[in-house]
Amino acid sequence: MSDQNEPDAFDNEPDAFDEIIAAEADRDPDLAVIEAGSRTLRTQGGPPEADVPARPEDPEVDKALREVEAQLATRWGETKLEPSVSRISALMDVLGDPQRSYPSIHITGTNGKTSTARMIEALLGAFELRTGRYTSPHVQSVTERISLDGSPISAERFIETYEDIKPYVEMVDAQQEYRLSFFEVLTGMAYAAFADAPVDVAVVEVGMGGSWDATNVIDGDVAVVTPIDLDHTDRLGETPAAIATEKSGIIKQDATVILAQQPVDAAQVLLKKAVEVDATVAREGLEFGVVARQVAVGGQVLTLRGLGGEYGEVYLPLHGPYQAHNAAVALAAVEAFFGVGSQRPEPLDIVTVRKAFAAVSSPGRLEVVRRSPTVVLDAAHNPAGARATAEAVGEAFDFSRLIGVVGASADKNVRGLLEAFEPIFAEVVVTQNSSHRAMDVDELAAIAVEVFGEERVQVEPAMPDALEAAITLAEEEGEFAGGGVLVTGSVITVGEARLLLGRG
Repeated sequence: MSDQNEPDAFDNEPDAFDEIIAAEADRDPDLAVIEAGSRTLRTQGGPPEADVPARPEDPEVDKALREVEAQLATRWGETKLEPSVSRISALMDVLGDPQRSYPSIHITGTNGKTSTARMIEALLGAFELRTGRYTSPHVQSVTERISLDGSPISAERFIETYEDIKPYVEMVDAQQEYRLSFFEVLTGMAYAAFADAPVDVAVVEVGMGGSWDATNVIDGDVAVVTPIDLDHTDRLGETPAAIATEKSGIIKQDATVILAQQPVDAAQVLLKKAVEVDATVAREGLEFGVVARQVAVGGQVLTLRGLGGEYGEVYLPLHGPYQAHNAAVALAAVEAFFGVGSQRPEPLDIVTVRKAFAAVSSPGRLEVVRRSPTVVLDAAHNPAGARATAEAVGEAFDFSRLIGVVGASADKNVRGLLEAFEPIFAEVVVTQNSSHRAMDVDELAAIAVEVFGEERVQVEPAMPDALEAAITLAEEEGEFAGGGVLVTGSVITVGEARLLLGRG
């Protein structure tokens, strides 16, 4: 392992740095130096690439994928639950327990799970481990949910995996009181695909909760709990402590638990569970954390304290303080997986850590998809996520006038979501995505009027019209002013906007 104080990988390449500076000779010299330095950091991992697959180009493959999607759609959706792992356990049994063939890192929490999973995956991959990642929901394509080596599995492989396990799924369906749900079948597919690859380690995000979540047939070597807040209160409980009780179900015997900063009552529940199962705990703010952060072009530069020491000059191409905290959690999780701080005293190789973080992407999380005016997509769907996004927008973007496009799900705390965005939105365009869970646009508009006032609310039921209206409002500032658009409220809203704006 490299010494923590070894020079940056680009310290010995002054010519490349000078060339970038020279190219900016006609611009403000200080700004040129800042931007050139940021680009140099980014080159360590290459430019981040958003890994959201488009529809298959081959018509036959596209047809087959649509048939699989149609079959999956006949099953219970992700919001209709019978809290039990009996069905997924039965499926794993007839498949030969594929989830036991590799170690895993299991992630729960309220917000930040997917971004944290992507960072963990990037770190493990940079250390030459073959990874499988299972996250939800998807932004545009269901195939995003199952990734191998940092990329979503191909449509062909997704179809093959479904066809491989389909007879076993039908066998379990016939034996159980209820058929396997959409999410349970996808979980079975992910675990089977990881075993077939095979992967060295799986990074698995829970769908909802923990104890009875379909993913919880694994025994994670490392259990990660991102910040807990109020969400899905009808199913998980109405206090952070109650929600933490359910989420603590992923903490298994002798595991290592990585805890992000938590409400006090939630932390007490999680620590109690760790004691009960002899798990080792590392807490953000005590055993690890963010030492320093500085806003940079396209992201931020961090100094992180890990379980094995300090990691400086880490460029993260994601915006917002919450992503810095996600990075600290991800780093600690990977350190724990490698035994840093317990079996081995030395930290992870700093150059490899920098390279991994510089290559991280998280589609739909403060993702810029258009300029002039700038259009940003963010999948915040609850008040805590909205507050974090609002803070990050204020820090990362210098908008003089920001227009919101909001399409939310009916089962969310929509008033709280809108109240979090009210201080940063000059006006809001409310709309409705195509999901059956979407809140009726008139109902959403009524709440928005109460929060923003009638003069600041525009109603456009169709997403294309909503985007056009918001862009028009942002352009009223003039070509060279700082108008922008933030599309938010739901992963589905973000995914549909992403397609309309030419991504994927």
